[in-house]
Amino acid sequence: MALLQISEPGQATAPHQHRLAAGIDLGTTNSLVASVRSGVADTLPDRDGEHLLPSVVRYGAGQAAQVGHAALAAAVNDPLNTIASVKRLMGRGIADIRHIGTELPYEFVTGSSAMPLLHTVAGDVSPVEVSAEILRNLKLRAEQTLGGELDGVVITVPAYFDEAQRQATKDAGRLAGLNVLRLLNEPTAAAVAYGLDKGSEGVIAIYDLGGGTFDISILRLNQGVFEVMSTAGDTALGGDDMDRAVASWIMAQAGIRDDAGRSVMRHLMQLARQAKEALTTEQQVTVQIPHGVDGQWSGVLTRDSFNALIRPLVDKSMGPCRRALRDAGVRVDEVQTVVMVGGSTRVPLVRERVADFFKAEPMVDIDPDKVVAVGAAIQADILAGNKPDDEMLLLDVIPLSLGLETMGGLTEKIIPRNTTIPTARAQEFTTFKDGQTAMSLHVVQGERELVDDCRSLARFELRDIPPMVAGAARIRVAFQVDADGLLSVTAEEQTQGVKSSIEIKPSYGLTDREIETMLKDSMAHALEDRDVRRLREEQVEADRVLEALHAAMASDGEQLLEVDERAAIDVAAAHLAEARAGTDYRAIKRAIEALEKASSGYVERRMNSSIRKAMAGHAIDEFSK
Repeated sequence: MALLQISEPGQATAPHQHRLAAGIDLGTTNSLVASVRSGVADTLPDRDGEHLLPSVVRYGAGQAAQVGHAALAAAVNDPLNTIASVKRLMGRGIADIRHIGTELPYEFVTGSSAMPLLHTVAGDVSPVEVSAEILRNLKLRAEQTLGGELDGVVITVPAYFDEAQRQATKDAGRLAGLNVLRLLNEPTAAAVAYGLDKGSEGVIAIYDLGGGTFDISILRLNQGVFEVMSTAGDTALGGDDMDRAVASWIMAQAGIRDDAGRSVMRHLMQLARQAKEALTTEQQVTVQIPHGVDGQWSGVLTRDSFNALIRPLVDKSMGPCRRALRDAGVRVDEVQTVVMVGGSTRVPLVRERVADFFKAEPMVDIDPDKVVAVGAAIQADILAGNKPDDEMLLLDVIPLSLGLETMGGLTEKIIPRNTTIPTARAQEFTTFKDGQTAMSLHVVQGERELVDDCRSLARFELRDIPPMVAGAARIRVAFQVDADGLLSVTAEEQTQGVKSSIEIKPSYGLTDREIETMLKDSMAHALEDRDVRRLREEQVEADRVLEALHAAMASDGEQLLEVDERAAIDVAAAHLAEARAGTDYRAIKRAIEALEKASSGYVERRMNSSIRKAMAGHAIDEFSK
């Protein structure tokens, strides 16, 4: 007879009791939930046996939101209240949304923050709230299937999601009533599922092309450790773009105008998606526009024509692949396996281009739709405590460098891109002016040398710094990135211990191509950035020297300087000010050296005067004790 484990009220759950955990793939087009049952991880179906949940939410007046297949069916007739591909809006600002607004059949409004709101008959909703509806539906499915409340979940995100997009995803999970154990990069989740199933070791490329995002990650698998060596991608590239290309072809063939209306555009996108999916196995497909939609039309789309339409999109994914290999320090021939993830990798042209690039046939024996959710479920099972002896370790990385603005508008990188997370780094800074009692800290993300070319994340201040001469204060700034890729920054003055900190929770994220552009620009402008940095550094040093000199001369210049000596110093200072206004950092450096030489006698007399004042009234032996 089996024995039951009984706990007294208020006591902790028995240590060996199985905790209910799930992995959620919150996708652009479809979402899934998976769990480990009887030692096997698999996705959970709904009551109709469907594993995929369309990531579509429909809002109605005075009624609960519809999620999934029912919402998708209403998209054509009710486009304004039916929200699809909301993942593309997560963590983005209203300016970013307006930039791509012509492609989205919604009405956007500005709320109290920079976060965009979508106007529906049920009220204005944010992308976070829409995503929470999807997550809430998956939560209900999991709890009904598993027979209890979930103890925690792992939600996957694209590796190239920035701070804002990750935070928005985590907020959506909390809003849905989920205990989010961790955000896991989608390629890493795929590696977990693949690596545990195959027991492979070595270098693996994860090519993840979903409905709205593309990621490429280079990982090294070794004795249960999944180390992400590099990652790259595009947060605005996926199957949706293929659908738009086909829809544009239909419009051109059928003579449909761009202002045909939201319902027509929604219907064309559905036809385009159906044609794309059919051409995965067929050589041609007949596309028909029924009478009443926008006139009656019928045409044939061949696979060759489809390939021509989407080839620029597929080729676009090769650039991040090259950069990921370069950042990882890995040659193409060192990649042992390429794992395909995401529904869009079913497209034959995608598989052909990936095979050609990596010189190897990609792995396609794992369901590309399910593999991310399965990997997330395995990780959730471990984090929930169901496998305390499991030695699997995940080492993700941050996609872009994190740093601070320093004098002159320069970026000081604290954590370089592709650093393994979780991580913590610290660096000491100092004050620029005498008596400075506060410091403004500007946290940025990007690869360029100038702050203006990087992404602003947050600003905060450190106050109550003890007044000291410039350069005497020691300000320790610490960056900490947790396992979810979320950043917190702390600044502390070392002598008195005054401290200030901030959790980076920006209200909007990077624009569609900003991350890609940041990395490309950092390479294209490397020499230019180096020279600009040198110029700014010398300009900052010139400002410091001139300010210190003017303060000193105002204090005791009349007593310690001869007329001829002061005139020489004034001439050298004027030359430095003139060089400071120019663009030749070498000229500024020479002018600083000339001014220091001209004022060396004055500096020596000031030092001697200070020593005499300090020793006045004291015996020499007092200073030797």
